[in-house]
Amino acid sequence: MCPQNYAHRRTSPIPPLALRPAPRYHPPMAQKLTPMSKDFSRWYTDIVQLAELADHAPVKGCMVIRPYGFGLWENMRDKLDRMIKDSGHENAYFPMLIPESFMKKEAEHVEGFAPELAIVTHAGGKKLEENLVLRPTSETVIYHMYAKWTMSYRDLPILINQWANVFRWEMRPRFFLRTMEFLWQEGHTAHRTEEEAEKETRLALEMYREFAEKVLAVPVIVGEKTASERFAGAVRTYCIEAMMRDGKALQSGTSHMLGQNFAKAFDLKFQDKDGEVRFAWNTSWGVSTRLVGAVVMVHGDDDGLVLPPVIAPIQAVIIPIYRSDEERTGVLEAANKIKEATKGIVRIKIDDRDQYKPGRKFAEWEQKGVPIRIEIGPKDVANSQVVFKRRHDREKEIVPLDKVAELLPERLAEVQQLLFDRAKAFRDEKTMTVDSYDEFKEKIGDGGFFLAHWDGTDETEAKIKGETKATIRCIPLELGQEEGVCMVTGKPSKQRVVFARAY
Repeated sequence: MCPQNYAHRRTSPIPPLALRPAPRYHPPMAQKLTPMSKDFSRWYTDIVQLAELADHAPVKGCMVIRPYGFGLWENMRDKLDRMIKDSGHENAYFPMLIPESFMKKEAEHVEGFAPELAIVTHAGGKKLEENLVLRPTSETVIYHMYAKWTMSYRDLPILINQWANVFRWEMRPRFFLRTMEFLWQEGHTAHRTEEEAEKETRLALEMYREFAEKVLAVPVIVGEKTASERFAGAVRTYCIEAMMRDGKALQSGTSHMLGQNFAKAFDLKFQDKDGEVRFAWNTSWGVSTRLVGAVVMVHGDDDGLVLPPVIAPIQAVIIPIYRSDEERTGVLEAANKIKEATKGIVRIKIDDRDQYKPGRKFAEWEQKGVPIRIEIGPKDVANSQVVFKRRHDREKEIVPLDKVAELLPERLAEVQQLLFDRAKAFRDEKTMTVDSYDEFKEKIGDGGFFLAHWDGTDETEAKIKGETKATIRCIPLELGQEEGVCMVTGKPSKQRVVFARAY
């Protein structure tokens, strides 16, 4: 927790530096991170806690998202929410508690989620007549409601999005990536025709790709999941897959063509133009707070977070440097002018805590991933200049004081693009084409995406997973068809798929 800027709230004179009491609280930022190369998993856990993104909750498997982490999620949420609304969808909210019988109406759905369900059996001091499920996802309750609201083709399409929390009993929790309760966005739509539903599914998929690459600066591969990896109850599942700094894949968003499975289970019917009664076609699509984990693992380094400016809670931090009260007054005056000039343009903070030296502040804000640090001392004030230092590559630039408001947004935009370019170059370097199963088994432990032929059978897919811990992340949509033979069985294959070990 960072103390607030008390200087602007005092009504009495500022006491001399020597008379100010030493702070009781020492943030954990002074601690060192475990290097990525030594233990990537430990590095990830360290940085989530040291950068104050999240902490362990009293209930095992749950987490508390701290203000800095929630600020990061809020910025993601707000950007995506705008994209969702601009694409014609509206937000609504549905109950967290779902009758257990609803989960049993769609056979594949209940089978897929059964091991992850949390069930309420008692309430108000009594055993419930029917158990209630804490939602693992909302298809069942939403399509029950859609059935009540739909009579005619004129009532379609229904395009609704929900921001909510969901619960899935997780045995191997990890901050943001896998927790029993997490936050997410879930879109659910109903359509008159299969073609309209397929178009909607692809629309959501493209929206996620654009969001990942332009907002999160995370390059992704877009593709379709295999049958074994498909969402429970879906006809087709599409996804975006990102590569983390350890070479593992992270499924970062999914879009499901549900067909008419849920419509039939919940009697979601409508009278069509020709007078015939037909079942609606449905889609669902979602991303979650695991995207916070993706940003950490795609951009971070051994010194901490590296945040893309578009979503960074603090885009620039001003570090005043002074040794006396007289110097402090002049430096803070210049710092506040910068803050005022960039108000409403840049999310900026002045760190004027007297209890910490500048070097200590540098380390803290580097660990928190603030994209640009602005250093200003007495000599800078005298020369009407400041120093910009970029977090991701530590390059410094001297900037005229009267040009800060103009240049800072430009530099932040440059950093956003540079982070994407760096992540894409890393992913491309770690993406390999293989034709030999022996070569695949030899290299998979080093991480990366492997483009290989597969014969399309569940048996071969399961064999590869059992022997290498690698899964088919997706059948890429943009790769195109290529005749070949499966690297395992030698049977014909029409396209390479993406294999990787994953979170």
